[in-house]
Amino acid sequence: MRRVAQGKWWRGMGKHNNNLASQGEEIIQALVNNDTECVHELQQFLERHLAADLEDLLRASNEYQHYPLVVEYAEFLDASPVLGNLLFFHPQKLFPLFDIAACEAQNVVLEAHKKREGMTVKENVHIRVSVHGSALECPETHPSIGCIRVKDVGHLLTLKGTVIRSGATKILEGECEYECTKCKHRFKVEPELDMSNSIQLPAMCPSVKTKPCTGVKFVPVEGSAVCHDYQEIKIQESMQTLGVGSVPRSIVVVLEDDLVDSTKAGDEVTITGVLYSNWRPPFKDVRCDLELMFHANYLKKADELKASIDVSEEVVQQFEEFWQHYRDKPFEGRNTLLRNICPQVYGLSTVKLAVALTLIGGVQHVDSSGTRVRGESHLLLVGDPGTGKSQFLKYAAKLSHRSVMTTGIGSTSAGLTVTAVKDGGEWMLEAGALVLADGGLCCIDEFDSIREPDRATIHEAMEQQTISVAKAGLVTTLNTRTTVFGVTNPKGQYDPFQTLSVNTTLSAPLLSRFDIVLVLLDTKSPEWDKIVSSHILSEHTKSADLCGGNGVATIWTMAMLQSYIRYVRQNFNPVLTTEAERVISSYYQHQRRSASPNAARTTIRMLESLIRLAQAHARLMFRSEVTQSDAIAAVVCMESSMTTSAILDGMDNVLHSGFPDNPDEEYMRQEQEVLAKLGLL
Repeated sequence: MRRVAQGKWWRGMGKHNNNLASQGEEIIQALVNNDTECVHELQQFLERHLAADLEDLLRASNEYQHYPLVVEYAEFLDASPVLGNLLFFHPQKLFPLFDIAACEAQNVVLEAHKKREGMTVKENVHIRVSVHGSALECPETHPSIGCIRVKDVGHLLTLKGTVIRSGATKILEGECEYECTKCKHRFKVEPELDMSNSIQLPAMCPSVKTKPCTGVKFVPVEGSAVCHDYQEIKIQESMQTLGVGSVPRSIVVVLEDDLVDSTKAGDEVTITGVLYSNWRPPFKDVRCDLELMFHANYLKKADELKASIDVSEEVVQQFEEFWQHYRDKPFEGRNTLLRNICPQVYGLSTVKLAVALTLIGGVQHVDSSGTRVRGESHLLLVGDPGTGKSQFLKYAAKLSHRSVMTTGIGSTSAGLTVTAVKDGGEWMLEAGALVLADGGLCCIDEFDSIREPDRATIHEAMEQQTISVAKAGLVTTLNTRTTVFGVTNPKGQYDPFQTLSVNTTLSAPLLSRFDIVLVLLDTKSPEWDKIVSSHILSEHTKSADLCGGNGVATIWTMAMLQSYIRYVRQNFNPVLTTEAERVISSYYQHQRRSASPNAARTTIRMLESLIRLAQAHARLMFRSEVTQSDAIAAVVCMESSMTTSAILDGMDNVLHSGFPDNPDEEYMRQEQEVLAKLGLL
């Protein structure tokens, strides 16, 4: 399209800014019918706001590659309110004009540089509209997938969800030129989006002549077809946004050109695009239906949206003030924080510490050969009924920014890992629970109810953090960088004289993959029963305003705990000190020498678990260095997870572990005991 000078029509429109609200629809309709003015205004916007990006585009070497140019909707609406409205109400009209304007803008920049060597105009450039931080981030234009209705068809929407299925990349025929066999008139035909991208030829020759042509036969012009990369994915609502009893809805999303293969199953994505209705292909004896589909214009992964979930400076300052307040009593500060994890359960300080360390996790390590040692910790709770296991499971799922909950009874290996499904004549992979929880937490209740063949499939997912798939001719590897939190009941009455494998019917390879295994035995203790019953009754009788405690200690709401876990995971990568290394190494060697009751757990994985727990404890204590106290805390946690304690006395029942009155003195006692048993005093 050739460049056109700015016409009087557009300048005249500026005089009516005062009554633009009343004439807005007429102006938009006039713009719809005037492509030339639209392209010119879009081109001027690109020259003003994306000059540097256009120069980089001209310098790019590959002329045939598809390039994206990201336009911020907030800037665009501010620069041109009328075109901003047009983009929302008629995006399918404006997107092709935007792409033409991008080519025109490249020509202008190239002329300004006097056609410098190495600069070429890229024809395959696509404008991608990002609505993040703009007025379009409202419930009407940012609906959940289950709230999409017919009224949304044709408008610019933004959907958020998890990719559950990723289709194969195909080639889609775009516009093609046809020739009438009778009058030799040539015309272009574009595929219709709502007819499954099929090309519909006109009933009669569309030539405009004095005597109309009545030709009905058309042949494609050789070499005139334009092809695009094409892929269909399926996204599903995030489980965190669903109410109880709601079925998660899903929608098919069409990706084209540079967006193809930009995401895979398990990714959490935010997609901006146009909702349209598509006729399903007709089959014999099957009703032909319309289905809603989504044509993507812009796609962003959740891990690339960290700026949007950053913790505010005010909240970080509250964290710093909290630790400044407890700088002389760090363990009292830690216990104050831990008390607010699952507050409805009394005591169980060891379990609350284990849950916190599991959610925070250690630091991932990659050596020179590329071998990756996971940073995520896994936790298994084994206990009698009524010991609060499921309470911790649900609370941990709420604390994690991304979580998937499932039970072992109804879960198969396909539901946990990945399954192959046939859709439209081709095989596709559909993600299971572990893949959907990539980067978050996978909670599995009734862990022992998973069938033995299905349990073996999660070995690789827990240790290597990948799942290798070979199903229906599809051979690939998917990421499962997830923390596994399992809960199970012991087999019958728990026998403390038997190994953990016998009591839980879980194999030794699976048990060794869990960093912490805590056994909650419901032994009868009159004193403990009295304390717990008093706590539960007081929870039902006290009024909401009797929270108690000072202002610094009561900041730990659910939202603050979520922010704290997210902040320390992102900003602290603790490094081991010499003292911490000495404690961890000595404890590991001590366990290897006396490991007969815990042989299933005392492997080299235990050493890695100790390092991860020490790093997680340093993060919990708001530090970027693993000190001796962190190593001692990791040892105490590991001792609690052993069926028989090797070096600490009084660690026999995790269920009755309350919070000590003076935690710092308690820590000093434990430190002396641990160092003495390890011969490090």
